[in-house]
Amino acid sequence: MELPQTYTDAELVKRIVAGETFLFEILIRRNNSFLYRLGRSYRYNHEDTQDLMQDTFVDAFTHLAKFEHRCSLKTWLLKIMLYNCFKKQNKWAFKNVKAKDINEQCMPMFSDDKHTDTSKTVLNNELNMIIEDALEKIPTDYRVVFTLREANGLKGAEVAEILAISEDSVKTRLSRAKRMLRQEIEKIYSKEDIYQFNLIYCDKMVNRVMDKINVIKNQN
Repeated sequence: MELPQTYTDAELVKRIVAGETFLFEILIRRNNSFLYRLGRSYRYNHEDTQDLMQDTFVDAFTHLAKFEHRCSLKTWLLKIMLYNCFKKQNKWAFKNVKAKDINEQCMPMFSDDKHTDTSKTVLNNELNMIIEDALEKIPTDYRVVFTLREANGLKGAEVAEILAISEDSVKTRLSRAKRMLRQEIEKIYSKEDIYQFNLIYCDKMVNRVMDKINVIKNQN
């Protein structure tokens, strides 16, 4: 079945909650890369990150009716992913927060000009080790802010909301992160190349999550 791609996130949420659960696939595809980048920014490997993504999408599906659109759906999903990352590390700062309680109240650094189609194809098939090595050298607080702000394209206020810090702290951490990275990677790599989640993995994630959702539906 060819899924309609023109629905807004709000329209999709309304239809999915009303019973058109097959449309959840669109939300998965729209947000796969954002969740993947966040998971990798916490130094989880590819397989662990995919497990966290699956958990996040399933959590989102089971609590979708509670989403009140006070922030973007992407921000809400990233907050759930962040919770799952911290939970896996047993370092979640907000110890009383449970997945069911998560709600939405809660100028690019790179240029594409110097990229060839060949280099983009290579980078889209495999995470580039040079970028990974550079990001690994940055402390987690700065790496995560960089990933959310630059690689995922969130606004400063959205990053502040997700991480429960001030916008000034976001600006400071981002500035420091850029200073750590700029000289090594700015001349070569575009922001889309960082922690790319390519099509083959996207399809697998859709299948994994939709299988879980079908199990949930059959249990209800």
